[in-house]
This record gives sequence, structure tokens and C-alpha cells, in this order.
Amino acid sequence: MSDTNISLEVVFRGDTHRVSLPSDEPVSSLHARLEELTQVPPSAQKLLFRGKKIGASQEGVTLAQVGLRDGIKVQMLGSTAQELDALHSTESEYHKKERILRERALKPQVKLRSTGSSSTSALQYRFHKLEPLDHLPDPPTALACLSKLADDPAIRHIMQQHKFSVGLLTELAPHESPGLLGLNVGAGQVIKLRIRTDAYDGFRPYLEVRRVLCHELAHNFWSEHDDNFKELNSRLNREVAEFEAVQAHGTHYLVDVRGTYQPSSNEEGEALVHVLGGTNTPLTDSIEDRRRRILEAAISRLKKQEEELEHSCGTTKSSNIM
Repeated sequence: MSDTNISLEVVFRGDTHRVSLPSDEPVSSLHARLEELTQVPPSAQKLLFRGKKIGASQEGVTLAQVGLRDGIKVQMLGSTAQELDALHSTESEYHKKERILRERALKPQVKLRSTGSSSTSALQYRFHKLEPLDHLPDPPTALACLSKLADDPAIRHIMQQHKFSVGLLTELAPHESPGLLGLNVGAGQVIKLRIRTDAYDGFRPYLEVRRVLCHELAHNFWSEHDDNFKELNSRLNREVAEFEAVQAHGTHYLVDVRGTYQPSSNEEGEALVHVLGGTNTPLTDSIEDRRRRILEAAISRLKKQEEELEHSCGTTKSSNIM
């Protein structure tokens, strides 16, 4: 065994752990020590330093061989055993629901009255699988965020209207794809969204992530940011705004869509006050006038945001062709 020890500072979720090991110790020794300190199993640990990454597959090499030196600061990512158990439990429940839905779809049904999209259409035009990145912190919360997006009434509405089908909705790790907010692979085979903050200490605002999702859904049809794409992207955002403006005004739907509409700008908030009967509402205003004020405020905001999103979208023609 080497007489030379190396001391490392390993940062995990804001806490710094100091570890000292001989330089010729295998990487597995470092993983085992970190498991004692953080309860993250070696198989779930990902160590990042100076642009390099150490995973469980490198257990046979020594600390010196992977480039670790005395005084190096290492960033560790991973989920604890407890979090992994919770994720597996959540996934089991999800797969159970999926099985029940498949079984229901196969059963013959007597249709007395049509009140909306058929069950076949609802099963076809949707996100067929949701999957958080289990090596990042708090996978259950990430899965809940993805589920909220998939179940969002306005998103379900535009997916049915435009026949969007997405094989997998997952997340995009900030450190793996810096600068990107979303990515569509294979024209809807996989959509990746950046739902976490850069520091992994929380999650990005829901409405911002949902706006990126609309942008990536438009890439199901158009790979480049050309006029065809921009027209469809604008249309999707407009339809989301219209759907929620009607909801905010109190129109009843056959599905439960309460609690979804949230004004995203001062203009929208002011317009909504008018619609809900604020003191400045003229008595002669029609329902359409009130609805139009909300839509104009929302669409004005969305046009500005669409331009910003193009610079943080990783989808290209090559990523849309598998």
C-alpha cells in the first residue's frame, strides 16, 4: 500500500465531506467511504471533478489512475437508498396504473354518449412513459413534476388536438447539457426537459417548464426553427392560453381542470381582474371582450418568450432522426 495519502473535499447537496485515502486505493474504496457518509449506494454515485466523471464501472482502477490528486474538490450526485426505494415504489404504482389502463382499453365498452375524445385517442396521444434521472437528487419529486406536466389539462388538450404522441418524457441534467432547456429526440420518441435549478437545490418554475414543453412538442412535426415551426409553436401557446382563459372565466368542462390557470405577467393579472368582475370593468363589456383582454396579454408575452426559447433548445434535424 502506498504511503502517499490524498485528501479530497466531496460536496454533496451543500455538505462538504473530507475523505483521506492512499492514492493506490481502488475507486471502490472511495465509493464505500462515501456510502458511509451519505447513504448513497456506490452504484448510484456519480463523482464530477475538473471535467471528468467517475462512476461505479471504474471500480477496478486506483484513485491516482482516474486523476484524483491531493486537495481536489469533487462534486457528488446520487440518490440515497431511501430515495431509491421510494422511487421504485412510485414506479411500481405507475406501472400498475399503466397495466390497469391497458386492460381497460382491451375490454369492449358500451358507449352510451360521446362527451369528448375517445378512450383510444386519449391512450394514443399522450406521454407513454415518464422517467426521472435516478442519479440526481430527489427522484420522487422529479417524477411528480413530470407527472404534473403530462396530466396538465391544457397540455392534454393540445396533444389531442394535434395528435402528439411522445414515447418518453424525462429530464435534462443541467451539468450534462449546460445552456439547454429542452431537447426533442426522434420527433417525439424522447422529450427531455430541464426541470431542475443549476445548483440542484430545487426545481424551475412550473409555467416556465411547461412553456419549454410546448416548444419541444412543436418539434414533433418540424425539426428546424423555421417559419413552419414558429407558426406551430405560436399556435400551441395560443391554444394553451385560450384553453386556460376560458377556464379562468368559469366555463365548465367534463374533465377536472381546476387549479391550473395562473397569470404569468402583470398584464394577464390585470386582464383577469377585469374578467372576474373588478371595479374597472365596464358594464357594457361582453364575455368575448373580457376573454380577448386575457388572450392579448398572454399572447404578447408568449411571442417574446418564443424567441428566447430558440436559443436554449437543443433540438436539431440530427436529433430528430434516430
